[in-house]
Amino acid sequence: MNTNKTTEFDRQMMRRCFQLAQNGLGRVAPNPMVGSVITYESKIIGEGFHRKYGEAHAEVNAINSVKDKSLLKNATLYVNLEPCSHYGKTPPCADLIIANNIPKVVISNMDPHRKVAGKGIEKMQNAGIEVTQGLLKQEGRFLNRRFFMLHEQQRPWIILKWAESMDGFVDIDRLIENEKKPTWLTNQTAKHIVHKWRGEEQAILIGNRTAILDNPQLNVREWAGQNPLRILIDPQLKAGTTNHIFSDITTTLIFNNIKNEVRGTNTFIKTDGNTPIIHQIIKELYARNIQSVIIEGGTIVLNHFIENNLWDEAQRFVGEIHLGNGIRAPQFKAQPTKSVHLGNNTLFTYFHKNTDWNCAETT
Repeated sequence: MNTNKTTEFDRQMMRRCFQLAQNGLGRVAPNPMVGSVITYESKIIGEGFHRKYGEAHAEVNAINSVKDKSLLKNATLYVNLEPCSHYGKTPPCADLIIANNIPKVVISNMDPHRKVAGKGIEKMQNAGIEVTQGLLKQEGRFLNRRFFMLHEQQRPWIILKWAESMDGFVDIDRLIENEKKPTWLTNQTAKHIVHKWRGEEQAILIGNRTAILDNPQLNVREWAGQNPLRILIDPQLKAGTTNHIFSDITTTLIFNNIKNEVRGTNTFIKTDGNTPIIHQIIKELYARNIQSVIIEGGTIVLNHFIENNLWDEAQRFVGEIHLGNGIRAPQFKAQPTKSVHLGNNTLFTYFHKNTDWNCAETT
């Protein structure tokens, strides 16, 4: 992209595309989040975003929102991801742009999906459309980091999440203390945030110790959204099927060493015994087109992902409570990107240093 051709107005319009696209978070996966803006003589005449998987794409909604279609032949269309060029659940957006004689298109990112990957740009250029690409490229990649991770590295975006006490424990040792209830380390605000995240990501994973001791529901009852796919690591199938994680509110995958079986919404997947189980899980999630997964515990499971360098983002809550002893928090040496105070809790956010997603706060 020739950056000399772009202006501050172009950058403002692309950032507006990012804002619009963000409205699709938790609703459009496994599609990317896309927003589109149409301008005529430096004024916005149309906007749209991809609202839900299987429904119209951003460019379609933006074009449909333009009241005077005669203006399109002299308009500029901005979109944060390359318009599709193939028939999927909807017709190609590149064809619609061509049919409406839009002369100029400005794009942030090329689509990494093998069915697109430059074909939409090529189709528009062959039709005589001026196409500019790469505007605010890194910000666009961060917006759709889940989508890019899936198609470029063949795995979901992996988010570690846990809460710990001020002195570095996630819980008392309940097997020693003979205590059945988990120690509450965070406040209600933190709980709402966690449920919001669950509605934004596609899957959530725990180990059998967490399933047995905490009996979590892993749903979004504290927030509006879709319940994530639940994943349980339970090699010897020690978690009883009366536990909440086996309820029929959503699908659960149970990775184990014993059997393959489908029972209602629960799918038991037998591991091969040779490959580390977390690698088998990642492979299965990629096969299922799952873009993101929250690793919610406990410490043993979290440490497996950390030790295997399999994480992209981490969300660490620290409460004011001191436990003195118990189950140690994950051994984590990364430096936080940011921290936010939530009353008597602090939330630390981390991004893996080996990715190019660290421009998170630039948009």
